[in-house]
Parts: sequence; C-alpha cells; structure tokens
Amino acid sequence: MRLLCEAYKLGITIRNNLKETALVTTFDNLDHSIDAIEDGYPAWHPAPLSFRAMVLSFVFMEITGDSYAEFSRRLTRQPEVVTILGFNRVPDESAFSRAWRNRFDDAIHEYVHAVAHFVVKEVHDRGISAPEVRPKAEILNDTEEAADSVEDESFSQEEIVQTTRLARDHAFRHFDSDRASNALYEDTQFFELQTFMGMVRCGATQGATRFQYRRGEDYGPHGDTHLRTVKQFEPDELVDGFNETTDRLVSVIASESSFRRPVTAAIDITTIPYYGDVEEMPMVSGTKARDGRAFKFATLSIIGQNIPLILAVEPVRESSEWDENPSNQIHRTLRRLVRRAKEHVPIETVLCDREFDSIQVFQTLSNLDVNYLIPKRVSSSERDVLKQMEEDDQEVAVESASIHVQSGSHPMRLLYVPSTSGEGTAVFATNLRVGPDEAEAFCKRYSRRWQIESEYKSIKGDFLAKTSSKDYRVRLFYFVFAVLLYNIWRLTDFLLKADVDGEMNYAPVITAGECVELVASSLIPHD
Repeated sequence: MRLLCEAYKLGITIRNNLKETALVTTFDNLDHSIDAIEDGYPAWHPAPLSFRAMVLSFVFMEITGDSYAEFSRRLTRQPEVVTILGFNRVPDESAFSRAWRNRFDDAIHEYVHAVAHFVVKEVHDRGISAPEVRPKAEILNDTEEAADSVEDESFSQEEIVQTTRLARDHAFRHFDSDRASNALYEDTQFFELQTFMGMVRCGATQGATRFQYRRGEDYGPHGDTHLRTVKQFEPDELVDGFNETTDRLVSVIASESSFRRPVTAAIDITTIPYYGDVEEMPMVSGTKARDGRAFKFATLSIIGQNIPLILAVEPVRESSEWDENPSNQIHRTLRRLVRRAKEHVPIETVLCDREFDSIQVFQTLSNLDVNYLIPKRVSSSERDVLKQMEEDDQEVAVESASIHVQSGSHPMRLLYVPSTSGEGTAVFATNLRVGPDEAEAFCKRYSRRWQIESEYKSIKGDFLAKTSSKDYRVRLFYFVFAVLLYNIWRLTDFLLKADVDGEMNYAPVITAGECVELVASSLIPHD
C-alpha cells in the first residue's frame, strides 16, 4: 500500500504539471521521495548511475512508449534531460536493460507501471494536451505489449541463446547474395554486421569499423564491401526471399495449439524519411508534411491473440512531381499483400486505417474472400446520417450499402458507433452482416490495430540501420532486413514459451534490444 500510495502521488504531480508544461519539464525539480522501493544493487556494487535517475527514466519511457534505444538517443540529443533526471552521463540501452532485469525487482516494476499508467490514463481521460504520451490502448492490453518487457526468470540465458539461434537459422536460410563460393566473407557475416548496425543505429562505414573493433579486424567486411554486397540483392529477390522465410517461420509455429487460425491481419503503410535530392528517385514519395519526402513500405501483420508476425512486405511506388510514375493504386498493393499472406495462413478479417477507404479497396478484399473493417471518411451522406442520429438521440446505427465497380460488386454495411476517444461518432465500413445490437462490440476489434504501430516503432527503433544511400536496393534491403529481425525476435519469444503450460502470453520475455544483441554477438559461428 505504501508503494502504491507513493507511486500515485508521483503520478498526480506529473499529471498536474503536464497541464502547464511539456513532459520533460515535469520531471525537473521533482522532490518526491522514492523510499518505498529499494535499490537492488548492494552498496558496494560498482553502479555509478543514480538509482533515482534510473527509476524516473523508466517512468518516462513507460509514459512515452520509448524503447531503450530511443530513450538513449533522446538523452544524447537533449543533454539538459540528462541533468533533469540526475545522471552524470548518458546511459546506453544495455545499461537500461541490465537495470530492469538485475537492479529492479518486482516491486520496482510495479511502481514504475503504477506511476506511468496512471499518467497515461489521466492524460487521455481528462483531455490533457501531451503529444508525447503514448496511446491509452497500449497500456490497457497487457497481453499485446510490443515494447521492451521484463525478462522472464523462468528461462535461462542458455535457453534464450539457443532459441534465438534456432529462430535466426530459420530466418536467414532463404537469403542468398549469389556471390562466388570462394568469397572472403560468408553471407551470414554480412547479416551479422547488418544486425549490429541496426542495434547501434549507425551506417555501414561507422558500423563496420565499430564491428571490427568488437569482433576483430579480420572478422567482418569493410563498409564499402558491405554496401556492394547489399546491392547484389535485387528488389524482387528480396521480397521473394522474405516470402520464403515467412513460409518457414509460419510452418514452425503452425503446429502449436496456441496458434489460432484463421487470423486477423492489419495492413498499413510506414515511411522512412529521406532528405536528399529527389531527381531520378522514383521510389521517393511526398508525405503529409508539406515538404516531407520519404520511402514508403506497406506491410501485412498478424494481430490480435496470435503471435505478432509480419507476413508480407511491399514497396510503395507513388506518383510525384519529380517522376513519371503512374498514380498509386493502393488496392493493387493491398491485393499483393493479401495474396502473399494467404499463401501462409487463412485470413479471416483485415483491418486497415482510413487511408484505405476506397471502393476499389473494399471490392478487392471482397474478391479475395476476406472480411474487412475500415474507418470511413465522413462525406455528405454520412453527415446526413449523423445528423439524423442526433435528432433521434441514437448512439448506434447501421446503414446498408453496396459497392459496384468494374471488378465486381458486393453488399456492405456502414456502422455508426460511439468513438473510443469518448467524443463523437466513428463510422466504419464492413462486408459482414452486422446488426445494431452488435455493431459497437464488433467495431472494438479495430483497437487491435494499434499493434501494428508498435511493430513499426520497434522496427525503426531497434532493428533498422541508418543509411544516406540513394540506391533503392540498399533502402529496401535495410527495411526488409529490419522486419526480418523483428520476426526473429517474435519467433524467439514464441519458441521459448511454446513448452510452457498455460495460455500463451504474447508480452515478450526478452526485449527487442536483447534479442538483436544476441543475433549480432557470436551467434553465427565461423566455418
């Protein structure tokens, strides 16, 4: 009780300060005691990093959803935050990982979660403007957390290492650069270097130098050699290799009773910012930001109560003012993703965001024989229904509609339900026969889609290496490889827990950072 009281007092102070200032500033001059929790390191332990600063850092990360790597980079970019928290230097991600596993006990874990989750709920429930605070849905579903989680002590380090090696072997087997058999370095050494670059978030030149310092000067390739090898992977070959790898990964998990089929899938498009020249760069697209430029990739992921895996990746090529690309047909991208994913598992329902609101998308999904739930943009016809609902004092309504395009037709429903934000009414399109009594409960399935945002956050924050290359082969390889590492992490977690009695819990038992460090460190043996 003392622990929780102290935690909530701290949470209340942070919440109150957030009404007046930014999140970082709320941590300045916090004078709250943390006497209810004790440092897990003894007095003689060589731990120069302040215990209080560590606790506050984890509260901050739990409020924002930052990974260890993201938070460490934040401290590097904002040295004033280092001082605010009470550090004498910037901790790296491994320091945070060790602290959470070794320095903090269950009481401290509970303390951190109590403070942070109170703040997140209060911010969203009270409508406090705090853009850095993570979505409320992410802390409400304990079984689907995709961020850094505490390591489960029921698994030994040896089990984790062996399982990571097994997952890596399944994933890397189908990638082949077609280099000469007498080449100086094996493909696996390039994969190991690429993993290391993603872990430390650097480019090929700096990454190769740091990697050689760590593993030995003769162990890995130089940065320019690495980039030349990456360019050996043609885009179509990369996508095909990823597809074959996915088939292998799914075959490993499909026999487990905890794997539910058919699956719910989420489709979305993510962006990787690009700041260079755009001339003769047909794969660079504009963004919602006026002057923004980015590479775009579409993915299809398993979500819900199944193991979170990304089943398909598709480059997005859009029409831009600097190229002669045809207008992007988003339904064609979606069709390729679903067809590829259906080679691995049956798909029951697809969730997309509002960007996919088009009659061509609806009909494409219907032709592929899958259900869909997609939020609708509100046009004049939807506004008329909303006005009538207000006059009739209705909270829920279902309207029948139909789609007629060149590729076919089908009946659909427009579902009008209370928004989960607590304000107004949300409108969804579906091809399922849903009545007014079940519409609101059915649309709550859409909240599962937040999982794909956590995937993107982890891919970009934990696995994606940096590059300034204008060569699209490099850009595509880096992204596909980062997705591959994400899947290795998730498969490792699944295999670790497959033999454990009880219902499968998909909160990971090792962090993304720990998994990628294992892949990059001595797992790939010398021949």
